[in-house]
Amino acid sequence: MIYLDNAASTWPKPPEVAEAAKTAISDYGANPGRGGHQLARRAEQTIAKTRAKLARLFGVKDPNRFLFCFHATHAINQAIQGTLSSEDHVIISGWEHNAVARPVTALAQTKGVRVSVVEPSASGDWLTAIQQAVSPQTKMIITTHGSNVTGEVMPVVEIGQYARSKGILYLVDASQTAGLLPYRLDEWPIDMLAFPGHKGLYGPQGTGGLYVAEGVSIYPLLFGGTGSRSEELEQPLDWPSGFESGTLNTPGLAGLGAGVDFVLRTGVECIHQHEMELTRLLWEGLKRLNGVQLSTEEMPSLPLFSFNLDGLDGQEVAMILDQHYDIAVRAGFHCAALKHRSLGTEAGAIRVSPGYFNTPAEMESFLKAIAEIQRYLS
Repeated sequence: MIYLDNAASTWPKPPEVAEAAKTAISDYGANPGRGGHQLARRAEQTIAKTRAKLARLFGVKDPNRFLFCFHATHAINQAIQGTLSSEDHVIISGWEHNAVARPVTALAQTKGVRVSVVEPSASGDWLTAIQQAVSPQTKMIITTHGSNVTGEVMPVVEIGQYARSKGILYLVDASQTAGLLPYRLDEWPIDMLAFPGHKGLYGPQGTGGLYVAEGVSIYPLLFGGTGSRSEELEQPLDWPSGFESGTLNTPGLAGLGAGVDFVLRTGVECIHQHEMELTRLLWEGLKRLNGVQLSTEEMPSLPLFSFNLDGLDGQEVAMILDQHYDIAVRAGFHCAALKHRSLGTEAGAIRVSPGYFNTPAEMESFLKAIAEIQRYLS
C-alpha cells in the first residue's frame, strides 16, 4: 500500500508509538489520578510526561496549559462551547473544517450566536477581511492554521496580534500544522489552539488536546469525576483536571508521548522539508499532465493539495487507485464544504498528502497510475 492520506491520519506510526501504548495496557493499566497505588501513579506520571513533551514542542513553559481531549474536534468544541454564549458574535474563515463550522452553526441555531464567514481579498489579505467583519459583540475569531484541502497557510500571528489588540479571543485549529510547523505559543498571540494527536504528532487515534493561554477563562464541556474533590457535587474548575472529566486514554496518551518524542528527535523542520519535497514531486508531475485541475495556482506550503481530472469522477478515481494500484488517497469534500464552495469544486476533489515515511519512488508510482487512469477512462 502506498499511503497518501496523511492529512487524515499519519501512517505508519513510528514503532515506539505502538510499543508505548502496549506497555501502558500490559504493565500499568490503572486509572490515572484515581488512586494512590503504584499503578495509578505510573499512569499519572505517563500522562504528565506527555504534557511536558507537548509543552516543549509548542514552546510553552507550563505543561498544565494543555487539556487532553479525544481529538481536535473535541478540543474545538470545548473552546467554542466553553466560551461563547447568547448574542455573542464569532468570526470564522471560509477555510474551516466542519469541526469549526458545525459547532458555531449549532450555537447560531440554539443560542442566537451570530456567525460571520470571511474570505481573503484577491491578494490573499486575511486581516482586512477580518477587520471589516468585527463588531462590538465580537467575542472570538476562529481560523485554521492550514487548509486541509489546498495546503495553504494562514497568517495566524498577524491575526492574533489584531485580535489581542481588540480584546477578542483567538482560537486556532492546528490540525494540519501541529508537528509540521514550529510553534512558540508562549510568545504568539494565540489564546487557544486545538490539535489532534493522530496526524503530525504521530500518536494514536482518539487523542488530541487544547492549549489555553494563561488568563483565558473557559467553562468545562464535560462534567463528572475528576479524581479530586469527590465529596462535592459541583464540578471543580481545577486546572487541568476539572476539564478532563472521566478516565483519560492512558494507552493513547502514552503513544502520543512517543509520537511527540519522534517529532522532537527528528525535528519539525526535517519532517516538513522531506514531506514538501515529496509534495513538490507530486505537484510538478501532475502539472505536466493534461486535463488536471489543481486546487491552487501555486505549490502549497503544507504537504497536501487537491486536484480533479477532467471528465472523471473523483470518487471513482480514488476507488481505482485503491483497488487496482494499492494507493490510498482521499476523495470528496474532506469535511470542508466551506473551502470547496470557495474553490468552486462543488463535486469535491481528490486529495493527496504524503508523509514522512513515503519515498520519491512512491510518488512516481502514483503519477504513473494517474496517467494510466486518464488514458483508459478518458
